[in-house]
Amino acid sequence: MPLKLSLKPGEKFVLNGAVVQNGDRRCSLVLQNKASVLREKDIMQESEVTSPARHVYFPVMMMYLDEAGADRYYDEFLRRMSEFMGVISNPLILAECVTVSKSLMAHEYYKALMSCRRLIEYEDERLGHVA
Repeated sequence: MPLKLSLKPGEKFVLNGAVVQNGDRRCSLVLQNKASVLREKDIMQESEVTSPARHVYFPVMMMYLDEAGADRYYDEFLRRMSEFMGVISNPLILAECVTVSKSLMAHEYYKALMSCRRLIEYEDERLGHVA
């Protein structure tokens, strides 16, 4: 199934490891086959890994961007997810953690990444961070 990306002027995204930047106008791209695509807003730099949920997100993001080398990031994910789940008591968030783990086990890295976003949103709400 094709993926349609609508891009803002100057918006960046990663396509199979290459950083691509849109020109000075809005545009749409249609990807006809499977590719690892991540918009600029979903890309986390290592310096932004400043909280437990972000420590879960980062290795998942790396697995998605480097699917062939996903094993390198899996142990870090397990350690960070175990730590995160050890301090969470909200059943809905714990269920989301299980969803992330199941998605990873099925090699559905993008799905896991979007579930991780919900963990970050929850954490930000609890810590009083403004989005």
